[in-house]
Amino acid sequence: KKKTVSFSSMPNDRKINSTAACISLMLEGCELKKVRSNSRMYSRFFVLDADMRSVRWEPSKKDSEKAKIEIKSVKEVRVGKKTPVLRSNGLSDQFPDECAFSIIYGDNYESLDLVASSADVVSAWVMGLRYLVSYGKHSPEAPGTGHPSLRTSWISSVFDLADLEKSGRIPVSRAVQLIKALNPGMKTSTIELKFKELQKASERPGTEVACDLFVEAYCELCTRPEIFFLLVQFSSNKEYLGVKDLLMFLEVEQGMEGVTEEKCLEIVSKYEPSKEGREKGYLAIDGFTRYLLSADCSIFDPQHRKVCQDMAQPLSHYYISSAHSACLLEDNFWGRSDISGYISALGLGCRSIELVLWDGPEGEPVVYTSPSAASCVPFRAVVGLIDQHAFTASAYPLILCLVVRCSAPQQRLAAQCLRKTLGEKLYLEPPNPMASYLPSPEELKGRILIKGKKLPPTCEDSEGEVSDEEEGWELARRLGQEDREAPEGGGLRRVRLSRELSELVSLCQAVPFQDFESSRRGQRYWEMCSFSEVEAGRFANECPAELVSYNKRFLSRIYPSPMRIDASNMNPQDFWKCGCQMVAMNYQTPGLMMDLNAGWFRQNGACGYVLRPAIMREEVSYFSANAKDSLPGVPAQLLHLKVISGQNLPKPKGSGAKGEVVEPYVCAEIHGIPADCAEHRTKTALQSGDNPIFDESLEFQINLPELAVLRFVVLDDDYIGDEFIAQYTIPFECLQPGYRHVPLQSLAGEPLPHATLFVHVAITDRRGGGKGHRRGLAGRRGRRVREYTSTKATGIKAIDEVFRTATQPLREATDLRENVQNALVSFKELCGLTPAANMKQCILTVSTWLLHSDSAPSVTLNLAEQYPPMEAQGPIPDLLRKVLTAYETMIQTSRTLIESADAVYGKLIQAQQAGMDFHKELHRIETKEGLRGRKLQKALESFAWNITVLKGQADLLKHAKAEALDNLWQIHNAGQSCGIGRNGSASPEPSRLRAPLEPIPE
Repeated sequence: KKKTVSFSSMPNDRKINSTAACISLMLEGCELKKVRSNSRMYSRFFVLDADMRSVRWEPSKKDSEKAKIEIKSVKEVRVGKKTPVLRSNGLSDQFPDECAFSIIYGDNYESLDLVASSADVVSAWVMGLRYLVSYGKHSPEAPGTGHPSLRTSWISSVFDLADLEKSGRIPVSRAVQLIKALNPGMKTSTIELKFKELQKASERPGTEVACDLFVEAYCELCTRPEIFFLLVQFSSNKEYLGVKDLLMFLEVEQGMEGVTEEKCLEIVSKYEPSKEGREKGYLAIDGFTRYLLSADCSIFDPQHRKVCQDMAQPLSHYYISSAHSACLLEDNFWGRSDISGYISALGLGCRSIELVLWDGPEGEPVVYTSPSAASCVPFRAVVGLIDQHAFTASAYPLILCLVVRCSAPQQRLAAQCLRKTLGEKLYLEPPNPMASYLPSPEELKGRILIKGKKLPPTCEDSEGEVSDEEEGWELARRLGQEDREAPEGGGLRRVRLSRELSELVSLCQAVPFQDFESSRRGQRYWEMCSFSEVEAGRFANECPAELVSYNKRFLSRIYPSPMRIDASNMNPQDFWKCGCQMVAMNYQTPGLMMDLNAGWFRQNGACGYVLRPAIMREEVSYFSANAKDSLPGVPAQLLHLKVISGQNLPKPKGSGAKGEVVEPYVCAEIHGIPADCAEHRTKTALQSGDNPIFDESLEFQINLPELAVLRFVVLDDDYIGDEFIAQYTIPFECLQPGYRHVPLQSLAGEPLPHATLFVHVAITDRRGGGKGHRRGLAGRRGRRVREYTSTKATGIKAIDEVFRTATQPLREATDLRENVQNALVSFKELCGLTPAANMKQCILTVSTWLLHSDSAPSVTLNLAEQYPPMEAQGPIPDLLRKVLTAYETMIQTSRTLIESADAVYGKLIQAQQAGMDFHKELHRIETKEGLRGRKLQKALESFAWNITVLKGQADLLKHAKAEALDNLWQIHNAGQSCGIGRNGSASPEPSRLRAPLEPIPE
């Protein structure tokens, strides 16, 4: 990865940590590029007038009175490329989004579009302008107000408590410890350096500091500009969030539902450090920072911290957390067997453990997988440990995979040990021959299943021969214990198996795999196959659809290649994408693969079971694991990720570089089906200390969200030896939207205290991605060519006729959804918002324009109507007229969708059910039509595709109707809260139109 350099015009030591600092920068002025409507850019010097009433620029052809904008005429300040001029094709690639901002001003809503040299400069101007627009020219820390701020009062009170002698001064060492206690994670050396700087600047050297100096040091060290910027955006007062501000932030930005003022007061009382703030219900910058860093504001959705998936599906419908050689603490052939490996794996929610049984020296079986093991572990001790720890982390079934390498007498001892130690936990009931699928994890709670070989029903002796597992022979060769050569002709090895051990196997009977056709015809649901990583990899590449289909009914276990003598790990995603349930990992080896495994199983309460995507479970469904684009019936999504800053980043562990400085950058990686795998990186934050600012936006398209994992990796660009700083891995489905802190972990997955990334997360449907297809000539000529999902011919006339009836409803469903999506994107763009914005933000933005002007046109939302029109009285400026037109289009398309969805949905489901009626007869029809080989395969694929498309498109339509109803609720809610709504009594209940959300029968 090549190094990148960013050029910033703001001195590194200049920290914008207050509104006063922003206004100070504006009063000094700086160079910005002014963008004209013809896409040309001109460098101009912009400055805030001393009376803080206007912003001027020079040189200009206009006279000085015209080359200015009065603060009172400013309607809005937008960050990023949020106007038609900045979005135009000629400019969009010339500068990053975070370096652009626009001032919307005047009665005609004109825009002054500007580009700064860095995101810091943008933040300062935007924060300063927004402050001046809201509160006039009174500087936030203007002397003579007579009221010290909430924050200053609180920090002074902390100082007073530490001033034990009441002398008005405290030792520097105590002041350092005090700030460290208030801001854990900050380095002592950083704080000491700040006190030295301030003492030198104020010419007050010495071993003690006064209160004013302590307050100044605290404010400079502990104010995070990016959080202060956020607070100013949402604050209706200049330096704290009131209850209503906080409620707005939680609903609009954090996507929280059902937030009450009581809940906001709880947050204030929990996180606001100042007593006055808690009493008045104010959240100032320190309380706000604490809240954003807290577990209550985690990036990981708290719903997924407990079991939240349906656990009543068959066992084969889940991914199962599986360990390979869990007893090893190091690598396979130089490691040492250690019993604590089992405790560690079970504690992490592992639900499948492999035990290889060998003849022990004292007549009892032992477990070990290393030829140079210092000591082998007695089987009895391992079983005792499993009995003790099996269900500490998860109540769901544990599968013990026995690989038998010991003699029949020692097998009997192993069987007796298992029965005696595990007792009632051992699942011994024979499988139900009338069932078609395995029991569910819910039914098997608290039970231990044995996976292993079983004697054939014809064998009546106390022991017999069975085919052997391939797994474990590489180790036997190294141990010199391979006295049984493979039979001639390359058949399977045979081993002796005792009846006692055979009788312990019920639902997980190990059988050799022949081919998919044999399995489809002859394999019973309680039989399972193990595949080596190489064999499974070949199937995943050559016949992924057959492997997915096989895994709908049967469990499959994938074990690492014996060539991995360093105990490295395979990529579990390679096999999860084909539905393989048990991918055996070397838990003792940290790194990317183990991060993916650990991150993946963190969802669903870390119980070791994760429900597979519906498209992999349904009996008839089309899914190609190697798809290069969106899947039929699965809505593709866009992840908008803004990496804002890092906090308390440690130095790489193995780095040989001198000094403490790191030059970090962040890689965001998506792991999932091949179509989703992608990686983007931020620029390098140079000379940034431990708290770098990245301020960079990244975007990913996710075609199968249920199988996607997001991994953050922080790396050092200035490394010698080791570049790895930290990582965090999270399933896409567990992401929470809004401003979040990412709790960083070490390579081994251990939390790094106080090390975080501050990010903003937004997720939209792909069609809401705001790509510029409607602008330019092509957009003006008419609609772009719309892609319609269609059914495929099976070659069987009766079936094709049924699916043909769905052609028109499929087109209608696509039109209904896409018309609403396009109208939404247009409306959001005209409001100056991104496609990730919600409807509430749009209405609040429009209301802000109207409320910030004395001569504002009268625009109201008529909330008495179910589809509230936005009505204007008198003449209105061009931009506002466009906004009203876009709003009207959005309301009309939403209305058409809501009123037509049920009928179209009904037609799609009717066609799908008529198709499913043929499913049971499919094999008879195939024979009658004489379909064989490739033609037969094509017919079955087309049939599955059609069923998947019809169900998927019906679900998308149902989801679109629910979203349209939700948007109406947001319009009513925002209209009432921001003051432009009238006749609001008829607005829907805050239950968010829950009743009509499921209007369509399944």
